[in-house]
Parts: sequence; structure tokens; C-alpha cells
Amino acid sequence: MSFFSPLYFAETPDSSQKKASESAPWSREEFEKRLRGKESFYHIHHEFHIQMNSGKLDRTAIQGWVCNRFYYQTAIPVKDAAVLANCTDREVRRHWAQRIIDHDGRTGDEGGIEAWLQLGEAVGLKREDLLSHKKVLPAVKFAVDAYVSFARRASWQEAACSSLTEMFAPKIHQKRLDNWPEHYPWIKADGYNYFRKRLSEASRDVVNGLQITLDSFTTRSEQERALDILQFKLDILWTMLDAMWVAYIDKKPPYWNSPQL
Repeated sequence: MSFFSPLYFAETPDSSQKKASESAPWSREEFEKRLRGKESFYHIHHEFHIQMNSGKLDRTAIQGWVCNRFYYQTAIPVKDAAVLANCTDREVRRHWAQRIIDHDGRTGDEGGIEAWLQLGEAVGLKREDLLSHKKVLPAVKFAVDAYVSFARRASWQEAACSSLTEMFAPKIHQKRLDNWPEHYPWIKADGYNYFRKRLSEASRDVVNGLQITLDSFTTRSEQERALDILQFKLDILWTMLDAMWVAYIDKKPPYWNSPQL
């Protein structure tokens, strides 16, 4: 048969069956397995995190991480507000609203943002400097702002899906609680309240976010879209650490070689 014969490209029964199989949606169990499989791209595997959890970072690098992550922490309730603004499902809104309270706090429970400010003070940073964001790296601002922009423009189901990196969070919080007091004895004990707080909150949020994703993304193309969204969020977190590595490990902060400095 000639290579260029139209018959060469005709679908055989086997190829047609294969295509149908490839386009069939994954089972709920398989879909969840693939979502959880994205853990290998979680920022806990970034060399910055590996060194931080091994006690190899100096005080400046720890402070830099806390400072830059605070910008991300303050963006989380803004992202969650975007989910609520785009969501027409009352029951979803009632559950999702708790996430904003978890971070912004309320009377008697000041929330995660206040707990992170306490972490900042525990590592020697001034509260006003954290709140001003004046020491946040430009690349971190760009990455976090891109995430919030996505949440505002995407459907509420897509924005909810992007939060599924929390599936991997309890492990990293526990590692900090286990390792940091030994590796960084200069950090005040009350700085660890945020990590303790998020152990239970993140586990609860995973159940809710995962159910929304499994229920909402049901065709193969939608499921693949969900995996791409989760990867996008993982890219955001990894890129933040790339910027911190250059600034605090390589000692090349923004404009480090500018003739104006």
C-alpha cells in the first residue's frame, strides 16, 4: 500500500476502539488517583523546601520565605471570595465561606493571617513590614497575582479545583512542626500556631474541594482540564520558591547587579 494512499489513514476497528477508550471518562476513583498523583510536583520537593526542612537555611532565608509567603496567605481569602462571587450554588457558598473566616478570622479567633503575622514576629520580622509587602519579591507578587486573577475569571468550579494543592499540605505542616524547633531554636514557639491550625482545616477543606472537583469534571476532557488547573497552581507555588532560591540562596535579589545600586 502506498504511504500516501487515503486507505493508509483509514481507521481500523482496533484504532477506533482505542480512540473511544482514550476519550472515555476516568472512573471517580481513577480521577482522584490522578489528582493525588500530582503530589510529586508539590513545592515540598523543591530544593528550597528540602533545605529549609533540613535546617540548612540561614536566618535571612527563613525570614525571606515567611515574608513572601505572607503575600500568598493574604491572597487566599481574596481567591476564596472570587469563588463565592462566581458561585450560584447556595450550599457550596455556605461551606466555602468558612475558608475566608479561617484566614481573616472573627471575634475570638483571629484566623490564619494573624497567625502568620505571629510567625513573622517569631522569626524577627516587623509586623508593619509584613503588612506593607514592601519586601516581597516581584516574581512572587506576579505569581500570586496571576493566581487571584485566574480565580476571578475562571468558573467557580475551576477556581475550587485550583485549591486542591491543599491535599498535600498537612504533610508539609507536620514536617515543620516536627523539624523546625530543633533546626531553628531561635524561632519563638508561638510562631508555630499557624501550622497547627492548618492541620485540621486543610484536611476538612480537602474533602469539600475534592467532592466539588469529582462531581463537576465528569467528561475526559473536563477531567484533563482539572489536572491542568491543578498543575497551574503547582506551577505558581514552585515558581515562588524559584524566586526565593535566587534571592536568598544564590544571593542575587532583584536588580542585584544593577548599576543603580
